[in-house]
Amino acid sequence: MRKYIIKISLAFAVLMFGCNDEFLERQPLDEITNEAFWNTENDLKVYNNSLYDLARDDENVPILMGHDDGFESQSRGIWHLSGFSDDTAPRHSRHDFFQRVRAGKHIVPDNPVWFGYRGWNFIRAINFGMENYDKADVTEEVRNRYIGEARLFRGWFYGEKAQKFGDVQWVDKTVDVDDEDILYGERDDHEFVMDKVLEDLTFATQNLPDDWGDGNAPGRLNRWSALLVKSRICLFEGTWRKYHGGSNPDLWLQEAADAALELMQNGPYSLYSTGNPASDYNAIHRMTDLSGISEVLYWRRYELGIFTNHVQSYHKDYNGGATKSMVEDYLCTDGLPITLSPLYQGDEVYENVFVNRDPRLRQTVLHPEDQAIYRFGNHDPDVTTYPQVQGMSTPGLKSTTGYHIIKVYENNAAYATYNVSSTPAIILRFGEALLNYAEAKAELGTITQADLDMSINLLRDRVGMPHMTLEVPMDPRYANDGVTALIAEIRRERRVELFMEGFRYDDLRRWKQGKKLEIKDYGMRWDEANKNRIDPNGEVTIGVSEVNGIPYLDPYAGTDYADPVFDESKHYLWPIPISAISQNPNLGQNPGWGVSE
Repeated sequence: MRKYIIKISLAFAVLMFGCNDEFLERQPLDEITNEAFWNTENDLKVYNNSLYDLARDDENVPILMGHDDGFESQSRGIWHLSGFSDDTAPRHSRHDFFQRVRAGKHIVPDNPVWFGYRGWNFIRAINFGMENYDKADVTEEVRNRYIGEARLFRGWFYGEKAQKFGDVQWVDKTVDVDDEDILYGERDDHEFVMDKVLEDLTFATQNLPDDWGDGNAPGRLNRWSALLVKSRICLFEGTWRKYHGGSNPDLWLQEAADAALELMQNGPYSLYSTGNPASDYNAIHRMTDLSGISEVLYWRRYELGIFTNHVQSYHKDYNGGATKSMVEDYLCTDGLPITLSPLYQGDEVYENVFVNRDPRLRQTVLHPEDQAIYRFGNHDPDVTTYPQVQGMSTPGLKSTTGYHIIKVYENNAAYATYNVSSTPAIILRFGEALLNYAEAKAELGTITQADLDMSINLLRDRVGMPHMTLEVPMDPRYANDGVTALIAEIRRERRVELFMEGFRYDDLRRWKQGKKLEIKDYGMRWDEANKNRIDPNGEVTIGVSEVNGIPYLDPYAGTDYADPVFDESKHYLWPIPISAISQNPNLGQNPGWGVSE
């Protein structure tokens, strides 16, 4: 159906969004004319199917973020986003982009970068549909389902763009060649755009069906998914306005809490649990089919011959490993941080890191005794021992930190035929709703013990950890963050529960905690005892630095990223690419990002 795009020429499209290859990639829905298409509910469904297809392009439309197709899953995917933060320490050259942003060494790009100022053809497709849905001979209820689906996509996309770039152009129509106010217009005010985003998300939550009858395999986004997306975006916006400045942050925080609460109280979802605290947290992240899993609201299926990935292979080689900072954030089994708990055994002996700790640690980072369980590296555990560090010639997977990540590791998929694995991607899960609710209520100052019990303490029950209470001690490491001990503890819980799920970098930005990214990443303790036991031949090529007089692996020592920086005047937002500004100078640039930088 090529005629539906004739209203705007390719030349005009280039002017509009500054990325002509996006428009060259547009695919027709079918071979009939626009005038003959919009008749039945099936036509609306077919059109919206094309939106799902466009949203599968993680590089340009990073909202349904999963694993990109085939070889591209080496870099474009939800698991890799941890590389922007202090959670993991990738060193592979293919992850240089993540390392640069994490270290504050990125510059104004000539053209849009991954997950950046691009994907505008997606908005064009949504707006074109919005102008045609009314033509179908269907009931208002049916029509609004598909309009709600499109508006969920639009609100989600714009919410993500506003989080990265601050001000963006809001476009809610199919643009005509004479619309110079858009072609050469300025970016719209952030708060104006976010008001529009809220309108879209609210409409979606009010009009999408509870169940499309598709078995969640994975099917279409339903009303419960829209509520989780709304809580996520509103939580970001509320905390951004609270800590960075902005009008009425409490409105957004309340919207986040209300959306999460409706999902928690009325939705058909619950935490996955078999009653085994030693494995239940890890289990859903290693499943190859998530159909019917009670915790998963939306996921991406991959299937041989249709859409595949190779993410497991790249993950095991490219993520670098969990950082010392990440590992130290797991509480001890008495519910206290390692800075306060008498149960903490220290890190002098590698295995002691796991003793008396939150079970999620051992389900996230490989304990040497668990190699046979996970078949990590596909090696004989009697021959290959862990940890393994970069540079060692012994058989086994190498890390930059010594802390090998197993949370999402599945051996069979990791060694599947090149580029044709079917590792699924969890995009929306119930656990996030619990965390969003608790944080929003805490930021509002209205949280109660009952709120904690119906949210965070459900997560803790799954792994057999003590309940969080309103009266938590302040971890000395977070005493200077400018928040209460309770908010600090809720943030810690979020980091632990959502590790490797793409949240940490954005969380630090919205909390205005970017200075944490100036703290260097370290790995395991690397004193003589560990060196002699793990690397007796002295082959490790990762550098070593001292922390309080104790040597630790220093993954970025000797690299361009050895000394990370975070400039608070610029790094909370990403820069607008030069190509976009050259086509429309009125877009302007974000503060601190001179085009010569």
